[in-house]
Amino acid sequence: MNELSKVTSENISSDVMDRELMVTYPTEAFLSKEYLEAEKKLLWPKIWQMVERETDLPNPGDWMTYDVAEESIVVLRKDDGSLKAFHNVCPHRGRQLVSVPDMLPGKVHDVRGNNRRNFVCGFHGWTFDLEGNNTYILDPQDWGEGALTPEMTCLSEVKVDTWGGYIYINMDPDCIPLKEWMGRAGEILDHFDLAGMRYKWRQWAIYPCNWKVAIEAFLEPYHVAGTHTQLLAYGDYYALSKQYGLHSVSSYDTRDDKFKMSESAGTTRAGKGDDPRVSTYELIRENYETVNYSASTETLVKAASRLVDELPETATPAECIAHWIKSAKADDAARGVIWPEVPPEIKQESGLAWGLWPNQNILHGETFALCYRVRPYGDDPNKCVFESYALERFPEGEEPKTEWVYAEPNGENWGSVLAQDFSNMEFVQKGMKSSGFRGPLPNPHQEQKVINLHRNLADWMEGRGAVTLYHKN
Repeated sequence: MNELSKVTSENISSDVMDRELMVTYPTEAFLSKEYLEAEKKLLWPKIWQMVERETDLPNPGDWMTYDVAEESIVVLRKDDGSLKAFHNVCPHRGRQLVSVPDMLPGKVHDVRGNNRRNFVCGFHGWTFDLEGNNTYILDPQDWGEGALTPEMTCLSEVKVDTWGGYIYINMDPDCIPLKEWMGRAGEILDHFDLAGMRYKWRQWAIYPCNWKVAIEAFLEPYHVAGTHTQLLAYGDYYALSKQYGLHSVSSYDTRDDKFKMSESAGTTRAGKGDDPRVSTYELIRENYETVNYSASTETLVKAASRLVDELPETATPAECIAHWIKSAKADDAARGVIWPEVPPEIKQESGLAWGLWPNQNILHGETFALCYRVRPYGDDPNKCVFESYALERFPEGEEPKTEWVYAEPNGENWGSVLAQDFSNMEFVQKGMKSSGFRGPLPNPHQEQKVINLHRNLADWMEGRGAVTLYHKN
């Protein structure tokens, strides 16, 4: 009998990723409290991470808090329209400038406000302007003449930048620019003009699994056949994934060449069945309705429903897709929604969904995006803050008014497909604690996004949880 044995003890390279070789990694990243403590020092204070959409801070004086692990950040819009970010802590005795209670179910997601002119510490009244400069100290003479310098008494600044309509922060003063961090992933997604989209809905929950278990559940379509079995009646879900350095992309792959086209890698694709006019509609309708009315748009669903009336029975899958997209694009234009022009080669490379390392996933189209973000919750490696939201392109002024809504993880709140994903996550967390679990064996072709998550984590976490190569004896 062939047995599996490790042949390396060091983290694998991107070359190994591209060769799609068999790998594994330990479970400490999911279960270890020591690993969680190390994340607080080595990961979250060192990386670019998404805070919110730019539209959440539209006006001068608008501000909000963002918390991750034990870090709390205040981000604000200045009078000149630029953004500023600071650690949410007074340099005097360490009190939070803005009191942020723990993220409690149904109560606190973040703290935000508007018309902010300064920050006043509630403990001793030290005051700071929107540049972070200290403007008031009670009895400064008590420290001695000139003892308290501006550098000692100002707020600790945090790097802030924007991409794709998102606000990002980085606590590391020596970090690389955000554009460099995004790399080719950012270049590709720029074609889809995410900045022009607005929230359709946004929900969050505190969920009983590690944040990495949560994001992994949405990094690959390999699980569809085992988890979302009802979808198999409408389409094939064979997939591939590919690393792009820090980030990675998943795409629908095709075993049959007749279905290969630039659109076939993403959600805009032909369904399975003898009549692609019917199956294309059934596939997009089922996905849209069961994924909480996201991952597509009503315009696309309605345009697909007309294929059977507008095309002959002899229409090929490629002809169905071309007609569908042309019709939906015209329908949207008539209501004031203009699609970005995405070249076919970019659409093919852009695939289905991007894992933006470490804790974001964006499933995208020209007029929509279904997105996820996860964060650790407190000191418990068995819990996380899970967030999902839908973006869509709306006519000017017709976007819905949304806020973050706490939603218990069930089908009524999230739709049947997301509820099926929730049904796995908790029990993956429990199952990995079994003494009978020998370690993950991710699919090298279809789950490369999952592997890439851990490969990059090990690099930042000083080798903890390294991804190792296996071979058969």
